[in-house]
Amino acid sequence: MTAQQVLAELQKLGSEQTKQTLLRHGAREPLFGVKIGDTKPLRKKLKGDHDLALALFDTGNYDAMYLAGLVCDPPRMTKGQLKKWAKTAKSPGIAEYTVAWVAAESGHGAELAREWIDSKDERVASAGWSTLSGVVALTPDADLDLDELADLLGRVERRVHEAPNRVKYTMMGFVIAVGGYVVPLTARAKAAAKAVGPVEVDMGDTACKVPDAAAYIAKIEAAGKRGAKRATVRC
Repeated sequence: MTAQQVLAELQKLGSEQTKQTLLRHGAREPLFGVKIGDTKPLRKKLKGDHDLALALFDTGNYDAMYLAGLVCDPPRMTKGQLKKWAKTAKSPGIAEYTVAWVAAESGHGAELAREWIDSKDERVASAGWSTLSGVVALTPDADLDLDELADLLGRVERRVHEAPNRVKYTMMGFVIAVGGYVVPLTARAKAAAKAVGPVEVDMGDTACKVPDAAAYIAKIEAAGKRGAKRATVRC
């Protein structure tokens, strides 16, 4: 299939109700309003067609960009392509999920995340923190730089309340990810969450709330899932 043919299929799957929901969550036009679950047949058909995924992302259509992240082959992504994706991802759903997921699974995630979290572009910085969350979810503890992660937890403690809106959200997601996936740093992440306290994030016209990081980590522990790594972060 071509990118234009996929766009035509996505348009058929879209609905005004879903479109309005996505817009309230920060999506930007153009978009059709497609539920992720409804793309399953397309995903199965297109999965691994990496060149098509790149073309879909380049359309600028929100639904196509999200689909691109689900069907691409992350190890084939170059740093240049990932940087382009991060720079052109103007919606939180693309920056913090699509770009971050693919970057985390690409092999370039840790390197790019270090660069992105220093960006003055809110979307790029939020993609960076989300990428770090994906990296710790996928990578064995023995292969992680624990000192660096501890330093980043300290950075969250010092800077989160002054960070841009969506960066605050993804910073706290990082604290939860470290606490839940990195066993040697669970206690440090819980301490960071306690030190930070409540974080105010404008979630727009939605019912979404910023998770209580300490409570969320405790919930992971209570469920016996602490340290359970993931095979993929894309969904």
